[in-house]
Amino acid sequence: MSLGIVTAILFILLALLLLSGLPLAFGLGATAVVLALWMMGPEALFLLTTTAFSSWTSYTLIALPLFVLMANFLSRSGIADDLYEMMYHWMGSLRGGLAMGTVLICAVFAAMSGVSAAGTVTMGLVALPSMLRRGYHKDLALGCISAGGSLGILIPPSIIMIVFASLSGASVGKLFMGGVVPGLVICALFVAYIGIRARVQPTLGPSIPEEEKISWGQKLKLIKAVIFPVALVFLVLGTIYAGVTTPTEASAIGAFGALICAALKGRVSWEMLKTSTLEAFKLSVMVGWIVLGAKSFSHIYAAIGAGGFILEVIASLQMSSWLILLTMQVVLFLLGMFIDPIGIMMITLPVFLPLSQELGFDLIWFGVIFTVNMELAFITPPFGMNLFYMKGVVPPGITMGDIYRSILPFIVLELLGLILLVLFPQLVLWLPNAMLR
Repeated sequence: MSLGIVTAILFILLALLLLSGLPLAFGLGATAVVLALWMMGPEALFLLTTTAFSSWTSYTLIALPLFVLMANFLSRSGIADDLYEMMYHWMGSLRGGLAMGTVLICAVFAAMSGVSAAGTVTMGLVALPSMLRRGYHKDLALGCISAGGSLGILIPPSIIMIVFASLSGASVGKLFMGGVVPGLVICALFVAYIGIRARVQPTLGPSIPEEEKISWGQKLKLIKAVIFPVALVFLVLGTIYAGVTTPTEASAIGAFGALICAALKGRVSWEMLKTSTLEAFKLSVMVGWIVLGAKSFSHIYAAIGAGGFILEVIASLQMSSWLILLTMQVVLFLLGMFIDPIGIMMITLPVFLPLSQELGFDLIWFGVIFTVNMELAFITPPFGMNLFYMKGVVPPGITMGDIYRSILPFIVLELLGLILLVLFPQLVLWLPNAMLR
């Protein structure tokens, strides 16, 4: 039987398993077992055991639970409330200032946590009620939080980048550094859009009342709110950039630093420690099983010669490398509307990674471009995870339709950012390359 027919049968089987409600990890794993027995015999199952050992003892993946633990500590430390109070008084006098400040706080949370949920849920609870009380239009208030929270996928330390590195062999440190400038660019696009939109339509984001404004002396006192977050970001990313620690070691420093921050704020308790560690454990185990399923599938698929088959198919299409790249972006965008980012990575990377390497694309650049697509997946209707996070924290009168409508301008801005990164690769590669000097 030709490899093309085998590939079609495999992906139909995988689709049926996923549609049946079987978890992604077990769907991929079951498909890998069927493929191994069918094409290579029972002795090929040994490859799955070695894959399990290498996946679950990966030094890179050790960073995952530690960064998640850091995010959980920070979300319970009270830092978000202090940051919002500072931003409220520093930027509230500007039209759209609360929304712009919310995006900036989400960027800070992204640099401390590596997940989108931390910024989205926290700002949904802290900033959204304040903006709605101050007369902000719900579309602007909802959209800036959902989009700002998605920056946690791109601005390091990024959990998605850790998983990508585990699957591709890319340097986590270089991926982290590659995400810094793109994260700032997309954040700047969000802030600029809000500022311009509020300037053109002042009723969307009015400034705070005159009686709530404070003196410059009082504003300067509020700057202390950024000391802990900035120190933690520099501690984690600075040690990676300077080559003092690996990302895995930096994750341990970050988790401990976040615990210290929570302790200094008087927020540490047995219940807080238990809840934070349990949530980190659950997420880490889930990702571990998904990585095992994906690696098992990709290893068996590669062992039967799939890499050469894919390249032959692409060569027969006679498409330029940039048109192939565009096709991949469209596929990722469409999948992002229906599947969670980890699932998209597991399904597409076995095909997209060898293809991108054959076409000569830089692995770090491709990894960051891929991560931006995963960031989009968090905010694209109908199944963007950030949109559901928002639904869980909004007031009763706000519908899912309101949330979908609010995110549309920010999706366009994210796509604009993606185009800039494709056209100007040095936005991604400058900082990782500077690490080698």
